[in-house]
Amino acid sequence: MRTSELWVPTLRETPAEAEVVSHKLLLRAGFIRKTVAGIYTYLPLGRRVLAKLEQIIREEMDRAGGQELVLPIVQPAEIWQESGRWEVYGEEMFRLQDRHGRHFCLGPTHEEIITFIVRNEVNSYKQLPLLLYQIQNKYRDERRPRFGLLRAREFIMKDLYSFDRDQKGLKESYQKMYQAYSRIFGRCGLKFRAVQADSGAIGGDYSHEFMALAAVGEAVIVYCRQCDYAANIEIAAANTVEHDFVAETMLPIKEVSTPEQKTVAEVCAFLGVRPDKLIKTMLYEADGQLIAALIRGDRELNEFKLQKQLGCRELYLADQDKVKMITGAPAGYIGPVGLKGIPLYADLEVPYLVNAIAGANREGYHLQNVNPGRDFIPDAVFDLRQVEAGEPCPHCGSPLEKAEGIEVGQIFQLGTKYSEPLGATYTDEQGQERPIVMGCYDIGVSRTMAAAVEQCHDERGIIWPLSIAPYQVVINPSSIREHEQYRTAETLYHELLNLGVEVVFDDRDERAGMKFVEADLIGYPLRLTVGKRTLVQGTVDVKWRHEQQETTLPREGLAERIKEMLTMEMEKYR
Repeated sequence: MRTSELWVPTLRETPAEAEVVSHKLLLRAGFIRKTVAGIYTYLPLGRRVLAKLEQIIREEMDRAGGQELVLPIVQPAEIWQESGRWEVYGEEMFRLQDRHGRHFCLGPTHEEIITFIVRNEVNSYKQLPLLLYQIQNKYRDERRPRFGLLRAREFIMKDLYSFDRDQKGLKESYQKMYQAYSRIFGRCGLKFRAVQADSGAIGGDYSHEFMALAAVGEAVIVYCRQCDYAANIEIAAANTVEHDFVAETMLPIKEVSTPEQKTVAEVCAFLGVRPDKLIKTMLYEADGQLIAALIRGDRELNEFKLQKQLGCRELYLADQDKVKMITGAPAGYIGPVGLKGIPLYADLEVPYLVNAIAGANREGYHLQNVNPGRDFIPDAVFDLRQVEAGEPCPHCGSPLEKAEGIEVGQIFQLGTKYSEPLGATYTDEQGQERPIVMGCYDIGVSRTMAAAVEQCHDERGIIWPLSIAPYQVVINPSSIREHEQYRTAETLYHELLNLGVEVVFDDRDERAGMKFVEADLIGYPLRLTVGKRTLVQGTVDVKWRHEQQETTLPREGLAERIKEMLTMEMEKYR
């Protein structure tokens, strides 16, 4: 492709709404354009990257036995009502009506519709297992779309669904997809980790997320370098060992004045105690019911764990006016002792505390020598705290590390969550009717594109992995007004095209420096510069985008040499 014919509307300035690196660079380099918040147009370069990603995904899905189909984006409400998710999915679902008043939605996911298709077409064990996938747009009305393609309302996803006779078959399908996903993200040039995860709104009993490690990741993971343990911090289990706690004699409880001392740090400094001797008490509203969560003063509450244990749809901190009205004290002075009519949910470490500090439910006062079991009894005790870096791995005991990540894929063992309510069954060898056992396997295609940029960039622009770059090579003649330079560059361009190389010939009448800046911004993996030395010495300057130094190679036989270099570089992504 000649640059004079290639539509790449680059920007000199970063649009004000762009917050993260991928959003800034994909806009500036002419890959995407914003239509409205969370909805983007993919310009030609962006579409080429998506096509590369989709091709890698298709190859690996087909290799694992998947068959591609296309499911409808517009889905009837009746199927969602059968599964029970029409009312519970929430405000993220785009809902609409046709001219006859019939209710539909824009597919945020496709479990219902694929199960509907299979239940009508599959009825025998001889038709199973079955792996069906598609690559198409999904629609979710995010409350706050942000970070460009990382949190969008319209996005491109690959979703595959497995249909098996039993749990054994599901585990085999799940393992196939786990391995396929590892190959896909490796071929895309991503640094990633597969981590244990919660199934969320999709459901099921077992799930892994594939996280691209990045500084701006919306998710946090903990992982172990000594073994294969890795988990989303939302579900990472905290270790609580009884023998780690020091035995003490219980002392009489007493109230002490703590004027203007509200935070853990303030109270501990004022009373001369460590944070791990304090009980933090936080009031939440869980589906409208007021509850108290108790955790040690040096720990952070994991709201996801609390919500999961309570089984509530909505969980948020109680309004401060309501807190004071119910307890008689503002936040910072609340404690579990004498807190009437409010369920107490304590973290696993709380029952082991002896002679602890807690709020007195009286402004300006705290209680000393609070002892769980004597002074208050929790309604329930479970893992509520956030796991931190440095804690022992639950598998091998080595220190855990923490990293931020972008979720680019997730796989789920659904079981019969959808097949039973939707009546997707098969007849086994004995003639008995059984529910089909399902799995679901997603990849955010457009999100993977953004994740690659988050990982692969520098101060000058994008550094595309060769496997997903929009073009592999750019040829820059230093001056197109020098006829011999231009002719030599154009000849090299045609030689590379004939060898099947994806090459851009920058034939614009612009300064060489400006062309170099734009090539670095766009992120072409390999740049060839044809200049005066080409004519005098018969050499061409060659530079990989990810390297600092240029090399000089002979013009003679250069096209074949470049082809070999690209082939060798691609081996990194196999």
